[in-house]
Amino acid sequence: MRAALVGVDFGHSDFAASMEELMLLSRSAGADPISTITAKRSSPDSAYFVGSGKADEIGDVVVNDGLEIVIFNHALSPAQQRNLEKRLNVRVLDRTSLILDIFAQRAKSHEGKLQVELAQLQHLATRLIRGWTHLERQKGGIGLRGPGETQLETDRRLIGDRVKALRARLEKLHKQRETQRRARGRNHTFSVSLVGYTNAGKSTLFNAVTKAGVYVADQLFATLDTTSRRVYLGQEVGNVVISDTVGFVRELPHQLVAAFRATLEETIHADLLLHVVDAASPVRMEQIEQVNLVLKEIGADHIPQILVWNKIDAAGLEPSVERDEYATISRVFVSAQKGSGLDLLRDAIVEMARKAPRSAHLYQNDAAPQEDQFDGQYDQHDGAAPDQDEEPGEDDRISTHSQVGTR
Repeated sequence: MRAALVGVDFGHSDFAASMEELMLLSRSAGADPISTITAKRSSPDSAYFVGSGKADEIGDVVVNDGLEIVIFNHALSPAQQRNLEKRLNVRVLDRTSLILDIFAQRAKSHEGKLQVELAQLQHLATRLIRGWTHLERQKGGIGLRGPGETQLETDRRLIGDRVKALRARLEKLHKQRETQRRARGRNHTFSVSLVGYTNAGKSTLFNAVTKAGVYVADQLFATLDTTSRRVYLGQEVGNVVISDTVGFVRELPHQLVAAFRATLEETIHADLLLHVVDAASPVRMEQIEQVNLVLKEIGADHIPQILVWNKIDAAGLEPSVERDEYATISRVFVSAQKGSGLDLLRDAIVEMARKAPRSAHLYQNDAAPQEDQFDGQYDQHDGAAPDQDEEPGEDDRISTHSQVGTR
């Protein structure tokens, strides 16, 4: 689908990086960016976001280049989106809709699909009227209540009912996760979560450490579903659970943060966060800041964190470990693709596990299980094991990952 990308510079220093990211997002969604249109403003226009003159310029580009869609690098109000579509005569997407579309394409597990659908419905609820413009003439006072208004109310009620049902299902999965966490707590298992900006190499690093075989691609949001593996790290520490989570991005839609809270809870309840950073990215510091903002939003900013600078082969760096003024490991430099520095990362996890408050309860040397006992046994893939006292429904049997047992 041939697309035009539109961005407005409000004076932020990361505007160029944000536009480059929009191009990657549009390609990840399956669009073919043909034209890029930028503008400078002090504040958004209330009607068209970019102003009527720039809207006409975009319209000319759409006609001349034969474009099918216009993608804005900003969140548009329903009125702005509706006005732009009427003026340009093509479909208009904002950044939020684009990310939701990518998530809808990539969600594979049962819970992931539920979370994406919930976010989409919450976003759609404010934009329903666009689908019923052909009935707008039939409205008025007493006796003139038209089918357009009736259909709109019906759709809102149906969406409200569906949202309520989705929230109930997600709450059930939330309880299942809590049951599993209590079980992990009784086993005193040290939990590690990989977090980071999308496309920083989290899944590649996860595969390198755990041999999990998770899907990896050089694209934004290649994987959405949380996957966990139990890894044996020696007799001193025993086994730890490492989880690969969804990547973050600047201006991550609030609907997605809310809908994916159940998945992100793997991060909230972790004992250690491995914050994966693309060492070769020129905007890595801004990306670190964006990830920390989301971690603060979900209540995970208090968890101990190690910065894992990945892709050091592309950045011309060597494997190493850095410590802060308290002699605590702060950064580990690795290349997940080349395998460089992975032994340093494993040692860092072991050191943090020993220092953790629960470390006294971890496996002792004489009780440590062998590594091959747990190879492939722990597979959490965006879901949770059914409660012991509850028979799961048909839908809940789909991809209920987080089960511990022989596969």
